[in-house]
Amino acid sequence: MKKIEAIIRKSKFSEVKDALHNVGVNFFSYWDVTGLGNEKEGHVYRGVSYSTSDIQRRYLSIVVNDDFEDITIKAILESASTGDVGDGKIFVSDINEAYRIRTGDKGGQTLN
Repeated sequence: MKKIEAIIRKSKFSEVKDALHNVGVNFFSYWDVTGLGNEKEGHVYRGVSYSTSDIQRRYLSIVVNDDFEDITIKAILESASTGDVGDGKIFVSDINEAYRIRTGDKGGQTLN
């Protein structure tokens, strides 16, 4: 099993969510987060200066079986990308075991 953590633009969340559902990833957790990026200067919009040092993003935590790793990452990459700085990051790590609390089942079938 793999844990896929993605930090994406909040504005792309609906597209990413739909893309994940389309490839069969029907459960994941997410949080609104604030982070610091590489961009140090602010932006001016209609005469008002906005700081871009604190960046509002959405953090997704997805656990999938090994055979879903590539299609999950591809779905996120394709749906979250704008081509601009600040599109986000994806991190992948191994999950040793999973348990379903209700039944006590363990292993990959707990993800279904």
